[in-house]
Amino acid sequence: MNKPFLLVEDTPSLSIMYSSVLSKEGHSVEKAFTFNDGLAAYNRTDPDIVLLDLLLPDGDGQDLMQHMLQKNPKCKVIVITANGSINRAVDAMRVGAFDFLVKPFADARLIAAVNSALAANGKAPSAKKEKKTSIGFHGFIGTSPAMQSLYKMVDNIGQSSATVFISGESGTGKEVCAQTIHDVSNRSKGPFIALNCGAIPSDLLESEVFGHLKGSFTGAIADKIGAAQAADGGTLFLDEICEMDLSLQTKLLRFLQTSSIQPVGATTTKMVDARIICATNRNPMEQVRAGKFREDLYYRLHVVPVHIPPLRERGDDVLQIARINLRKFAEEEGKSFTKLSSEVEYVLQRYSWPGNVRQLLNALRNVAVLNNGETVTTAMLPAEILEDTGNIVQMPTTPNSESNDFSDALATPVSMPSLNFIDNLVGNTLADVERELIEATIAQCGGSIPKAAHMLDVSASTIYRKREAWARDTEKVGDP
Repeated sequence: MNKPFLLVEDTPSLSIMYSSVLSKEGHSVEKAFTFNDGLAAYNRTDPDIVLLDLLLPDGDGQDLMQHMLQKNPKCKVIVITANGSINRAVDAMRVGAFDFLVKPFADARLIAAVNSALAANGKAPSAKKEKKTSIGFHGFIGTSPAMQSLYKMVDNIGQSSATVFISGESGTGKEVCAQTIHDVSNRSKGPFIALNCGAIPSDLLESEVFGHLKGSFTGAIADKIGAAQAADGGTLFLDEICEMDLSLQTKLLRFLQTSSIQPVGATTTKMVDARIICATNRNPMEQVRAGKFREDLYYRLHVVPVHIPPLRERGDDVLQIARINLRKFAEEEGKSFTKLSSEVEYVLQRYSWPGNVRQLLNALRNVAVLNNGETVTTAMLPAEILEDTGNIVQMPTTPNSESNDFSDALATPVSMPSLNFIDNLVGNTLADVERELIEATIAQCGGSIPKAAHMLDVSASTIYRKREAWARDTEKVGDP
């Protein structure tokens, strides 16, 4: 059985109201009205979740919070403060508060904060079963340890209404993560609205988020529902949140505090019940220190942080993603690709993928559009991948058929062809000698340009460019 919550609130009417809301959600509540009563109740009940007013008649609520966290660092303290004391709430977040509520707050905001704390303690009720498969989780593909840890976290936090802050490099799948959190939540039947804050001009972003009324500005020819209202009953995903203008950040903070919006040109507000998930590829704290992101908004949004690992840290996931999507793209493009050559798999595993999963998918789509066949070969890969891997790729011509392990073969350098043609080179131009050497090396490497590039200590793209130039010269010679 879960321990009762501890509510320390000195205003009796508010204490009754808060405890009533929590009781309707099935939670038991221990109430205290002063610093000393709260301290005694905490020592007696040892709660896992505390709702604590920072302004108490006989002491500072933050001092009481520090005592609680010192005794039990896993205790989740949700601080309550008046609108004029938000800075105190931010200070409390810095020293360990889990979340903060600004009076007056909606019942939904209180419930969301409590559910978030329950989720963080691993006690949130499960809304639906995990959609796990042998190759991934919901929209994700991959079974690496890093992703298994992510799947577990996403499934846990998906059950609450907590605000989630997703970070990760471009192309790692932040929107996929947000969609997955929505899909495993009790809001899954509601809308999922995604908005890229970096792709919308700053002067239009407020209208896109909160909507506008007809005639409120030039070009407003009709009323428009913003993304926040469209997400009512569901989830609002704000991608690239650090690109949001500071003035709009203030309005977003007000929305998070009050669950109400005011469309551009409106004189009244509207209540909206939407869970907020945001994402960025920047370091949000660096943006705070640079004065580009509000600190109070950061702490409001950064309730449950989720980091998505880059593709280069996911091991064999790159091959799982590539194999599944190759078949998908081949079907969409009417091609017959069914597999990757061993050499291509070797290249994909050793490429750094600065654009992460998005870059991998683009590369596979490029292959499917421009080529055909049953097996993808290295010659079909985009030039930038071959250029970056050409100097490290050294595949054996024939892999071990039983283990498919290339380590022994890679330990033995491929020798240059034993050609006794030095005397025959005299009298040829340097360009002809270069071409003859390159073509001979490619032939010795079984037609593999990446292997030939490694042997010649040049990038694969250099060889591709030279061969294209030779082909053009040959065409010119053949012209009448």
